[in-house]
Amino acid sequence: MSITLMQGDCLERMKEIQDGSIDLTVTSPPYDNLRIYNGNISQWNFEKFKAIAEQLWRVTKDGGVVVWVVGDATIKGSETGSSFRQALYFKDLGFNLHDTMIYAKNGTGACGSNLCYWQAFEYMFVLSKGKPNTVHRLTNGKKGGTKGGARLKADGSKKTEHRSDATGKMQIRNNIWLYNVGFANGDEKTGHPAVFPSDLARDHILSWSNEGDTVLDPFMGSGTTGLACKQTDRNFIGIELDPDYFAIAKGRIERYDDSPD
Repeated sequence: MSITLMQGDCLERMKEIQDGSIDLTVTSPPYDNLRIYNGNISQWNFEKFKAIAEQLWRVTKDGGVVVWVVGDATIKGSETGSSFRQALYFKDLGFNLHDTMIYAKNGTGACGSNLCYWQAFEYMFVLSKGKPNTVHRLTNGKKGGTKGGARLKADGSKKTEHRSDATGKMQIRNNIWLYNVGFANGDEKTGHPAVFPSDLARDHILSWSNEGDTVLDPFMGSGTTGLACKQTDRNFIGIELDPDYFAIAKGRIERYDDSPD
């Protein structure tokens, strides 16, 4: 297993990664400047996003996958829609929008406006460079079977379809994944203001990669994706701009060697 940690601007450090060498990226960028990192508002805009997306296209293998976890700020009563704009730009680059998944936050949500419902989810755009090389659909722990259904053809007649809804004898999950957040999820306190659950990172790694594959997180934060890679025998490349968060991530990932199986 190889672990490579880089401190610096991901736009510059990603240039050190070989073309077509990454099997999977699992990351959450500092979208819409919704968080202040160590007292500094992140310097994030759509032009910088485009340059990073282009680097992701370059480093991703044919058949590789990018999992892009994002949400939208609400400004003057209107959601920015930057998440959709980013997804469409990925498509413009050549990525397939393989699945639009939802990360649902159990028992929590941003208060937002009193004119809206509580905000309790983020998007998880699953983008593939062609047909994904690896798909291991996870189960939900319930008994499965064959799912039948009907869709309408263009002429209005019914088209009956039967698809397997099971791996072995267990049902396949749907694309809305519900997680407890923070301490309720059993994750340690890291000091980072925008940590996603370790189970979320691990579940995507198990879904879209194999043991020995290389996983990238260009916005490593406190190292959650890297820790999940160590737990699942994947190689990892992590990049983090902030030196304090980089030190936290490095410590978390290195300490896992001393953790019991």
